[in-house]
Amino acid sequence: MILDQFKLHGRVALVTGASRGLGRALALGLAEAGADVAGIDVAPLGETAALVAALGRQFLALEHDLAAMTPERADALISACCDALGRLDILVNNAGIIRRAPAAEFPREDWEAVIDLQLSCVFYLSQAAARHFLRNDQGGKIINIASMLSFQGGVRVPAYAAAKSGVAGLTRALANEWAQHRINVNALAPGYFTTDVTAGLRADPERSRAILSRIPAGRWGEPDDLQGAAVFLASDAAAYLHGAIIPVDGGWLAW
Repeated sequence: MILDQFKLHGRVALVTGASRGLGRALALGLAEAGADVAGIDVAPLGETAALVAALGRQFLALEHDLAAMTPERADALISACCDALGRLDILVNNAGIIRRAPAAEFPREDWEAVIDLQLSCVFYLSQAAARHFLRNDQGGKIINIASMLSFQGGVRVPAYAAAKSGVAGLTRALANEWAQHRINVNALAPGYFTTDVTAGLRADPERSRAILSRIPAGRWGEPDDLQGAAVFLASDAAAYLHGAIIPVDGGWLAW
């Protein structure tokens, strides 16, 4: 049955940035589809843990700062997930930050912080997860969170645009290498969602109106709007999908 291919029972997902916003919604969507979940965040994960438990799934809280990620730290986090939950099948690279300033005055520390978390961390965790999948000859799913700025340049966010463009390229590069090993590497590209990242834009009446006028769906995305696409990419239904970057944007790119 085709619907059975979307079920995630018996699988374990690791979601970064799972304490709130898109990360929490992704964790809950995967749990509702049947997966047990490990969440990584520098912020407390108690509320996400309770919501996952209410769905009857296990949750492992890894309260960890993902800044300045190294290959060794990435390996340790993958091992912690496997030791506690018995396995790893799905990695969701969601954690991120944004810094805004005119490009001519963009601070070096902001550039390095964004690139480190939004791009380098994605690579090191993907690398560690793939090593685990390869060792166990089990295949696996890696879902990166890209952005509209994987396709566009944005304004006053040069580091974020560079990182998210890099995520798109990295998704394709890793898919090319690992598809033969049954490791699916794909990405979701959210449009304008109601998260902490967009709080400043939503609070600016003029900017908010301009954004809404360009979204064919006529509204900001809600975190739950990302769940269906994430479950699809994490499931057997997406077994032949490699290197795709799927916009979930209310039609923004079609405008």
